[in-house]
Amino acid sequence: MIQAVISFIVLLFLGGGPKGKDDVVTIQTNLGSITFLLYDDTPKHKENFLKLSEEGFYDGTTFHRIINDFMIQGGDPKTKDANPTKEEQQRLDYTIPAEFIDSLTHVKGAVAAARLGDRVNPDKASSSSQFYIVENEEGTHFLDGNYTVFGHVIKGLEVVEKIAEQKKDARDKPIIDIKMTVTVKKMSKKKIQKLYSYVY
Repeated sequence: MIQAVISFIVLLFLGGGPKGKDDVVTIQTNLGSITFLLYDDTPKHKENFLKLSEEGFYDGTTFHRIINDFMIQGGDPKTKDANPTKEEQQRLDYTIPAEFIDSLTHVKGAVAAARLGDRVNPDKASSSSQFYIVENEEGTHFLDGNYTVFGHVIKGLEVVEKIAEQKKDARDKPIIDIKMTVTVKKMSKKKIQKLYSYVY
C-alpha cells in the first residue's frame, strides 16, 4: 500500500498533471488586475471573448455597472473614450446562443455573459461583448440556467470586490471611470496550475 502511494506521488510529479495549454485572460484596471480562464465547455463564448480581446476591442471600455454584494459588469462599446463608429456598432450587432452547463454556476468569481431580457430574448442568447463577474460571497445562483457562465477568476477577486465598492450614481455607474485593458497569454496548464493553484 505504501509503495503504491509513493509510486503515485512520483508519477504525479514526473509525468502527471494536466496536458496542453490554455488561454489566460487578464483585465488590467486602475484598481488592480483580474485574471481568469475561459471554459472549453462553452466554446462559442470562449471563442468570441478571445477574438474580441485579441482585436483590442475591450481596451478603453469600462466597468459601467457595479452593484456591491452582487456583480460588476463591463464590455459595452459605448463606454469607450471615443464613441464607437456606426460600423463597429453594426459589427457587434449579434448574439451568442446560450450555452448552459449544469456544472458551471454563478459562484463568486464566475464570469458570465450579459444579455437582453426574456421578453425580447426568449432564447436567452448572450450579448456579443458585455459580461459580468459575480462578487457575492454566496454566489448568485438565481441566475443559473438563465445567463451563460463561461469563465472563472483565478486571481484578483480582491480587485473585483474593490471595484464593486466604488462610489456610483443612481444608475449604478461608477462616479470615476474604471477603464480596462485586456490581454490574453497562452500558457501551459501545468504552469497555470502551479502559478495560480488552479486545479483542472
